[in-house]
Amino acid sequence: MTQLRDRVNAGLKDAMRNRQTDRLSTLRLINAAIKDRDIATRAEGATEGATEADVLQILGKMVKQRKESARAYEEGGRLELAEKERAEIIVLEEFLPRKLSDEEVRDAVDAAISDTGAGSIRDMGKVMGVLKSKYTGRMDFGTVGPLVKDRLGVRPQV
Repeated sequence: MTQLRDRVNAGLKDAMRNRQTDRLSTLRLINAAIKDRDIATRAEGATEGATEADVLQILGKMVKQRKESARAYEEGGRLELAEKERAEIIVLEEFLPRKLSDEEVRDAVDAAISDTGAGSIRDMGKVMGVLKSKYTGRMDFGTVGPLVKDRLGVRPQV
């Protein structure tokens, strides 16, 4: 079992003991998502279930979904549901590693470009692969993509 999975299970037990129903439901959702990934990876022939990187990816995806839902609820005037989504985000983020600062992201992108020897946009996949393997859950790859393009000399067309 992974360290992150152990932390989720410990949080689940604490939430049960302390009767924190909202936190408990979020932790159960995390556990269910991890078990789904376990089943999917075993079906693909893997001997073990979800890896630590898989769990980080699951958590990141769950945070992103809740941010989108909260925004949609706010636009629809459903503030109580938006607040519930934000509370779930807080629980989810407890298990994610610290986000990198903008400067750390730029340094990581520069290091990945030099490590891969990238020189053009054709090498963007290699650079993104290196970044995802090292920094899953620690940076937003939606904002990193344009930065990588800029570093590789591709200017967005206006």
